[in-house]
Amino acid sequence: MGFNQTEEQALVIGIDGGGSKCRATIYAGDDSVIGTGVAGRANPLYGLTHTFDSISRATELALQDAGLKASDSKTLVAGVGLAGVNVEHLYQAIKEWQHPFAEMYVTTDLHTACIGAHKGGDGAVIITGTGSCGYAHVGEQSLSLGGHGFALGDKGSGAWLGLQAAQQVLLDLDGFGPATQLTERLLDHFKVSDAMGIVEHLAGKSSGCYATLARTVLSCAQAQDEVAKAIVVEGAEYISALAHKLFEIHPPRFSMIGGLAEPLAPWLDKRVVDKISPILAPPELGAAYYARQQLGLSQA
Repeated sequence: MGFNQTEEQALVIGIDGGGSKCRATIYAGDDSVIGTGVAGRANPLYGLTHTFDSISRATELALQDAGLKASDSKTLVAGVGLAGVNVEHLYQAIKEWQHPFAEMYVTTDLHTACIGAHKGGDGAVIITGTGSCGYAHVGEQSLSLGGHGFALGDKGSGAWLGLQAAQQVLLDLDGFGPATQLTERLLDHFKVSDAMGIVEHLAGKSSGCYATLARTVLSCAQAQDEVAKAIVVEGAEYISALAHKLFEIHPPRFSMIGGLAEPLAPWLDKRVVDKISPILAPPELGAAYYARQQLGLSQA
């Protein structure tokens, strides 16, 4: 597949980077997908070098998928939505990166997810994946909540569910906590036989590692395990409270994004679930929209 120079200049790459993966999609001027690529996590809280490598790799794969050369990245205008860039020094570090694009515009993954979910219109989103956070934009008002990162925040997220489960299992194994199905499930998951085996697998690990346990917690909760249920209920209550806080500025649409959006829904406040609208476009297209908007402002 090839493109003439005029078409190349119109190409925008939207990049969505989080705690588990980085997805890059190249769009033509009519929003049609030219190529896409996925690489490892891209949250600068866990390392700038890793983040830069993941963005570069996802971009290379997207270019390859589009039938373009790696060097063609210099023709692309990039919109980049990343977890962690709400921390000012990390935002500055990303901005100062000697990136491979013609231009690069950076904002939070929350912002680009919201733009995509409502296809540029006003609205609110909650991301419940490896991490958790909420964002709403209505007219001139913006509200950003959570997104404090693992393990300071991200309550109700996959990483938080996994951390809570591991803590409860270790208490059970040491004889200080109630018995729970989670104990057998985690021992089996890590192929170990005692508390230290679990510690060896989890100590010092990333949020993504803890998030792999989230489905196990939800499964045990559905099976009426009291410890797992208590964890899921606490997490869901936080996500519901987050939604109600976003609703205070009256967003016309509300969407939930991320791997836990669907499995958490049965545990959420019904008033929140009733307001959920489908996502109109993915975060990568939101990032592309953001890039086009910023490019237009810089040229104006």
